[in-house]
Amino acid sequence: MAGVDLEVKLGRLTLKNPVMTASGTFGGSGREFAPYFDLSVLGAVVVKTITPRPRKGNPPPRTHETAAGLLNSIGLMNPGFEDWCDEVLPLLSEAGTNVVINIAGETHEEYFELAARLDELPGIHAVEVNISCPNVAEGGACPAQDPKKTEMVIRGVVERTRLPVIAKLSPNVADVTVIARAAEAAGADAISLVNTFLGTAVKWRERRPVFRNVVAGLSGPAIKPMALWLVRRVADAVSVPVIGIGGIMNAEDVMEFLLVGATAVQVGTANFVNPTAAADAVRDLPGLLAEVGAGSVVDYVGSLRIDQ
Repeated sequence: MAGVDLEVKLGRLTLKNPVMTASGTFGGSGREFAPYFDLSVLGAVVVKTITPRPRKGNPPPRTHETAAGLLNSIGLMNPGFEDWCDEVLPLLSEAGTNVVINIAGETHEEYFELAARLDELPGIHAVEVNISCPNVAEGGACPAQDPKKTEMVIRGVVERTRLPVIAKLSPNVADVTVIARAAEAAGADAISLVNTFLGTAVKWRERRPVFRNVVAGLSGPAIKPMALWLVRRVADAVSVPVIGIGGIMNAEDVMEFLLVGATAVQVGTANFVNPTAAADAVRDLPGLLAEVGAGSVVDYVGSLRIDQ
């Protein structure tokens, strides 16, 4: 709708609108979705996590549908940095919008190595640091469950790249605001949350777990109320922008996350059931903002009224 300003800023990164895709849910490069819509309408494309060396990922089965969501145990399967540069990077220039690279490592040094190497590549607009994947270490352990480890990894990445840095946090902690403040103190330009909630599924007749690792990550509409609560808490606790993730299926869900304080959002599981979900949200967002009298996204962000 004419007259509604959708532009937002995530620190040093400017988005034409607040709708991004979530890592691991939008193909390897995003080009897989090009037959369905023009990727340039998005605020940013966030690509699947890369690691320094190839990862085969977890043994199948890797996904399991739930009543209102999806459990996954992918295990960060990817071709590794070298093959990624050869096979995926050339495709990213065709996106026509901001490209955010999601990185992970098994050690702090691997995160730092990737950050430095990405800094040398063209066509990348920001790096999202995945310190929150629940499907890598047994029991779901990850750096984002410890404020000291969070600060160490994020600070090291910030020191090794000129790119804006987004810290992707886990909901599987006692107090996510403590972790968010650690990421902010380390120099993160923005914070994205939530990654998946820990969960499991079992085959009761066989008395066995669905997943070989037992634990998996829950995403989809089931987690939206919890994600909204955590995004609101973090938005109140830090001064850097927050990117909301969790159960966003349409533009109305986007409005809810903006209302509780998210500056931008990432659309994830919705992409599996509706490949145009993110583009649909961009299309519908101006009308919803106009409906509540907001002339811009910035005007609406964090405007939740608590009075009775």
